Amino acid sequence: MTTPLLAGTAPGAGASPIDQSFVQGIFGVVRRPRATFQRVVSHPQWGWLLLVTTLVSAASGAALMASPVGQQALVDQWERTATAFGRPVDDAAYARMEELSQRGGVGFAVVTALVSGPALTLAVAAALFVAFRGGARFRQVLAVATYAGVILALRQIIAAPIGYLRESTSNVTSLGSLFSTLDETSSIARFLGALDLFVLWWAVVLAIGVSVLYHRRARNVAVTFVGLYAALALLLAIAMAVTGGSA
Repeated sequence: MTTPLLAGTAPGAGASPIDQSFVQGIFGVVRRPRATFQRVVSHPQWGWLLLVTTLVSAASGAALMASPVGQQALVDQWERTATAFGRPVDDAAYARMEELSQRGGVGFAVVTALVSGPALTLAVAAALFVAFRGGARFRQVLAVATYAGVILALRQIIAAPIGYLRESTSNVTSLGSLFSTLDETSSIARFLGALDLFVLWWAVVLAIGVSVLYHRRARNVAVTFVGLYAALALLLAIAMAVTGGSA
């Protein structure tokens, strides 16, 4: 006798209920993403996970920004970014940055967590729902995007203590950090610096989730996602080169 598919289950995702604890789902995204996404598609629960990853990311960033080390590192980051786009920072502007980091560093961390968490998740889910029409409900797409976001939350958890120890918020997980001998002002260094290893990992994991949800080849989807990310990084590097930044 054939067991009917559960409500909201994508074809091929499994026909029987699968019990999956919250913690198992988080570790599953890292260790066994395909099997995890098959469970997620069958039982698209996303609210608690999105809340927890957002809170953890916000807490990690806020803890760093609450310290003098984090506040100074944030100022240095803003200065580097401005200079890279050809906008030198004078003493008055630097003083304003210091004041802003001291008064709003924690708020900056919280806003960053909200943007990279709920805002990005909803935007990605909406884009996927429009791009891959049919075959899935928005709730399922949102669950896939939420679980893929575990990788980005993990990035924040790792980056915060490293930033404190290094007294810098420079991206230690960028591809450019593996090529420290390159001239930082060169176009190739800027391009590699804009490519984050965790974001690349996230793109691949998201592609696996999309392949399970829409029955596409994971390799083809991953190549598309990584290609789009690389194109954005290239545009950023070109923008810095055009503005004539020196750092």
